Amino acid sequence: MTLLTLLLLVGLAVAAVRVRDLLAATAILGAYSLMMAVLWCQMNALDVAFTEAAVGAGISTVLMLSALLRVGAKEGRRGSHILRHPLMTMQELATTMRRNEARRSAWGSALVCLLVGAALLYGTIDMPRVGDAESPANTHTKVAEHYITKSHDEVGPANIVTSVLGDYRGYDTMGETCVIFTAALCVLLLLRQTGTARRRDED
Repeated sequence: MTLLTLLLLVGLAVAAVRVRDLLAATAILGAYSLMMAVLWCQMNALDVAFTEAAVGAGISTVLMLSALLRVGAKEGRRGSHILRHPLMTMQELATTMRRNEARRSAWGSALVCLLVGAALLYGTIDMPRVGDAESPANTHTKVAEHYITKSHDEVGPANIVTSVLGDYRGYDTMGETCVIFTAALCVLLLLRQTGTARRRDED
């Protein structure tokens, strides 16, 4: 079942990169986040699964759909009709140069992705199997015991998950919150209409 989920994730990732329609890409990314939530559930990481479903498939999808309402689902070009014909040759030359540069950039990006993927796969060799009783998480029980017995006195909340996420992993949680806040701020700036754009729409 886990292998099937991983194959679906790879297929969705490739489809999101290859598709040209932005609305379809947004839907595929939402499905990717849902499958990631399923994968986290299979690995017994329910708190991460809830976060992935709420943020990845929920808030992120809504933010991207809001951005599409502003910029459109297709990439468009605007230009002056008067200068279009005299500058056609220069535009074709610039287009050819951009295509060649994009090809080189694509090959470089593909090489970086392959190297990073190979490094990640190499790092998984030393990882214990899921549910292994001899894994460090199961053998070094002092950390879990400390969270269970001392979290209420040291932090305050009776919920251990809240204590871990809000205090012991406070910097990690703060970083995740900053990422979400930055994404929301970028979308709001994208949706905000300037005075020039507003006057153009009114005209």
